[in-house]
Amino acid sequence: MPGHPWPLFDLRLRTPHLELRLPTDDDLLELARVARDGVVDEGRTAFMVPWHVLPSPAFERQYLLHCWSVRGSWSPAGWNLGLAVVRDGQPIGMQDLMAREFAVRRVVSSASWLGRLHHGLGYGTEMRAAVLALAFDGLGARIAESGYFEGNAPSARVSEKLGYVANGDETYAVSGEAIVEHKVSVTPQTWRREVVPVTIEGLENCLKLFGVGGLGPDEWASF
Repeated sequence: MPGHPWPLFDLRLRTPHLELRLPTDDDLLELARVARDGVVDEGRTAFMVPWHVLPSPAFERQYLLHCWSVRGSWSPAGWNLGLAVVRDGQPIGMQDLMAREFAVRRVVSSASWLGRLHHGLGYGTEMRAAVLALAFDGLGARIAESGYFEGNAPSARVSEKLGYVANGDETYAVSGEAIVEHKVSVTPQTWRREVVPVTIEGLENCLKLFGVGGLGPDEWASF
């Protein structure tokens, strides 16, 4: 039986407590509700664009539009895989894995958020480990990059546990203030894969969409 015409919908990353998968529209509505309930402690900067503080219903509308636009702009030359983080059947956050010219560079970056009620339970480590397994074991990446703003101790701990090392700082203007982002990176050699066991399902039919192998004219249309 043929798989989904957009095979990323069949991709599954599994950790001891979580499943990561491409969200449906119903999942996106639930994720908007989770994010509306809070994703960071009040007064702490965690995102370059403070999307999580918009009033309703502008918040929900902009969140849906952003997720749809990211999916709609997918190309093997530049992609952003936004995965719903699911615990016991309920979406509780998002984990993104992104790349440009992956076929040549083999470099990925990641970003994520988790509903505040689910902080401190080890899920941040599991969801990051899941996309590292996808990047290194599944796609053959050479480097995975990430970063966290000054004061974001939980993100720093996740990076440290999984083997990331410091890769410089950069200062951004966020909401009229100078905010320092600490950049980190990890390689297959420094990644601590033993911290979280990860299984990957449904990847084979997705590989060409990530730029791992060429797509024929019957597989991808470029207008």
